[in-house]
Amino acid sequence: MNPSEEELKREITRVTRTLYQRGLINALEGNVSARIPGKEEFWITPSQVFKGDLKAGDLIKMNLRGEVLEGTLKPSIEWRMHSAIYIARSDVNAVVHAHNPLVLALSLLGRELRNTLTLESALLGRVGRVGFKLPGSGELAEAVAEMARAGVKAIVLDRHGVVGLGATLVEAEAIVESLESLALIEYICYSLGEEPKELPRGVLESLWKFLDSTSRNRG
Repeated sequence: MNPSEEELKREITRVTRTLYQRGLINALEGNVSARIPGKEEFWITPSQVFKGDLKAGDLIKMNLRGEVLEGTLKPSIEWRMHSAIYIARSDVNAVVHAHNPLVLALSLLGRELRNTLTLESALLGRVGRVGFKLPGSGELAEAVAEMARAGVKAIVLDRHGVVGLGATLVEAEAIVESLESLALIEYICYSLGEEPKELPRGVLESLWKFLDSTSRNRG
């Protein structure tokens, strides 16, 4: 069953607090949004409000044209990116944008995330990458939407952060956390003077096929 709007708002605040507690966003950065499946409106976190103690009443309801429908605060400057993703992907009902420290550190060094862990790699699939665009800009929104149209669920933004796309908030949250898990393993390997070894391609394809069939059966 689809969540009610109040349930959706409470879940957005939970995800935002969890990201803050895990150090994946800071006090005023990062943004989370979600919509009820099939709807053309979404709820999004506000700009310049402490993310560690966000309340459901702080959220803003917008339509896909960027018009504010409910709420008194200013929406996140990344609302264009969230809206563009929802327009591009009808199967996406939640978007999480975080600033994963280890993912960004490896990205700055030119080291791409490798498929080293079974469950994380299976969940993420192919990781998309977007070159530097100004935060909050239409150019960033379109570049991310292009990646979304290509079917990816995880996107790394150069010098900016990561984006997780999900059918639910839990899935989008898990994608962001899985990116940081992979980055942590890579960081440890490099710290020990070793190159992280990827899973064999055949294993990855089997995992992706299994999860895809499981997802269809649940649907």
